[in-house]
Amino acid sequence: MQDRTYTADAEPGDDVTVAGWVHEIRDLGGIAFLILRDTSGKIQIKFEKDEMDEDLVETGLGVSRESVVKVSGAVEEEPRAPTGVEVTPESVEVVAPADPELPLDPSGKVDADLSTRLDNRTLDLRKDEVQAIFEIRSEILRAVREQFREFRCTEITTPKIVATGTEGGTELFPITYFGEEAFMNQSPQLFKQLIAGSNVERVFEIGPIFRAEEHNTPRHLNEATSIDFEGAFCDQNDAMDVVEGVVKAAYEAIDENCGEQLEALGLEDEFEVPEGDFPRLSYEEAIERINATGELDEQLVWGDDLPTEGEKALGDDVGGHYFITDWPSEIKPFYIKDHDDDSELSTGFDLMHPRMELVSGGQREHRHEKLIEGFEQQGLDPEQFEYYTKMFKYGMPPHAGFGLGGERLIMTILGLDNIREAVLFPRDRQRLSP
Repeated sequence: MQDRTYTADAEPGDDVTVAGWVHEIRDLGGIAFLILRDTSGKIQIKFEKDEMDEDLVETGLGVSRESVVKVSGAVEEEPRAPTGVEVTPESVEVVAPADPELPLDPSGKVDADLSTRLDNRTLDLRKDEVQAIFEIRSEILRAVREQFREFRCTEITTPKIVATGTEGGTELFPITYFGEEAFMNQSPQLFKQLIAGSNVERVFEIGPIFRAEEHNTPRHLNEATSIDFEGAFCDQNDAMDVVEGVVKAAYEAIDENCGEQLEALGLEDEFEVPEGDFPRLSYEEAIERINATGELDEQLVWGDDLPTEGEKALGDDVGGHYFITDWPSEIKPFYIKDHDDDSELSTGFDLMHPRMELVSGGQREHRHEKLIEGFEQQGLDPEQFEYYTKMFKYGMPPHAGFGLGGERLIMTILGLDNIREAVLFPRDRQRLSP
């Protein structure tokens, strides 16, 4: 509609054509109002029944909620209207009528459970607070890309259909690829390392990953967005510097550019940009501090993975984002390099929010013979990964990187109860459609 005006741009004295959804109709007898909503906001359409054409009034007030309408008329100042202006219509066209029986109420007056909302996502997104989540998500991804470029990174796209898994195991979705078995990729890990080993050096990718884990929790998905970095001539400390900068950039962009969205979510007084450096705790220090909280039934010992309740206890103790570094080699993947002076200690790290893990990363093993040993120690056949391992014979520099969970970042920034709220059409064990 070339002649269309967004409701937020309608000014007193203008003749406009506005188009959007019927949010609400208020009939006060001799006068009635239709509240029209578009992506920019809402505007009041005034119907003075005794002074207007009967067909015009009938069309405007007989339409069902959430129908799409186009209204042309004059904009007038009206302090009592929700936005301080209203339109006196000269014409009303019902572009697309809506069924009067809606599966959920986009006005938010009647609550709907998450399953109903996800089944009817188009309607759900007509709520200000839901739209706000995805406007903020878009701003986060914009800011993240910009920050990576500040770090001299090149954006890449890696295959999502692969012949072998990144880390082996059974957490893979098999598919048939022209008569051969293939898998949906669980991580861009191996490919981004290969590119970092080229002359490109520093790369990032924002894309989907697929994991066939049988989780059914508020913080797990089977298809998720991974924000990945890999950098040549970087160690684990450099990678931690990059991810800290990226996370802070996301918060700063929201603070600067998403005031309306934060208000729609009721977060305008609660939202804070992290200040200061994120603490870096060794794995050993982390388990000591968790044990000291007394929150676990059994004390953690060296080599234990951190249980959810342990992460929560430590998060409450730290009170903000923090890194856990120097993990035991035995519980990190084969491609994570060990410390040169201690083969039982890896260069792996995690970035934690007080609620959950956000990032896993570390310096990678760049020495061919050590990489092959790592495969064998974890029960993997190096020959299945020959496309990857052979490139380590041709001058692979030291490199490091990380993978950041995009939905977890959004979830923790906005305090969402369920990770599915941060995805338009989530995929989990129970949900394959829509």
